[in-house]
Amino acid sequence: MRHFLHGLACVNRILERLLHWLLLALLFGFIALIIYQIVSRNLPLLPRLYWTEEFSRFAFQWMIMLGTAIGVLHADHFVLEAFPRGSRADLVTRWIRDLACLAVGLLFIVHGKEFGLSGLRRSATASGMSMVYVYSAFAVSGVFIVLFASQRLLMALLDGMTGMERELNTPNPVDEAMTVSHDTGLPGLAPQDAGPTSATHDGRTP
Repeated sequence: MRHFLHGLACVNRILERLLHWLLLALLFGFIALIIYQIVSRNLPLLPRLYWTEEFSRFAFQWMIMLGTAIGVLHADHFVLEAFPRGSRADLVTRWIRDLACLAVGLLFIVHGKEFGLSGLRRSATASGMSMVYVYSAFAVSGVFIVLFASQRLLMALLDGMTGMERELNTPNPVDEAMTVSHDTGLPGLAPQDAGPTSATHDGRTP
């Protein structure tokens, strides 16, 4: 099981890097198309390319779906903590969170495949592009969500939920500030911020 987890983590690490580059390309393409639409409306010399509106919308849809998958890997999605941190109820809800992400990914694959294939019968109005390239975003995102959620669940089984979250979750500034406050006894101050002067037991400074 440990070897399987190591292989899955390596594959997911490569996929995450590819997704970052793909999302960066989609973002630049989205911005470039939007800028062209704005400029072409104000400069009669530039032709009005109506397909740019479609392509910018398609790029935005792909950015949402692929970004969602990366958010699952690092637990960047919105989470409401209803129980005290570290309690048994809190641990159960954290397991439910990752299991729910896995279930959503499976639903995206199953129903997203049917939705993607339905795009073969439809074409974009301005560009004439087959909508299968747009509708397939759900199924593709589902594959990534399943891979990333599986890594989280396997790591939680082998290393514990806290160890997995420490390894994969994006650091929470609020939790870090609370940890520093607990360690130093001063709200929001690191040990070096407490100052060089310390008081003795009778309240006098040395």
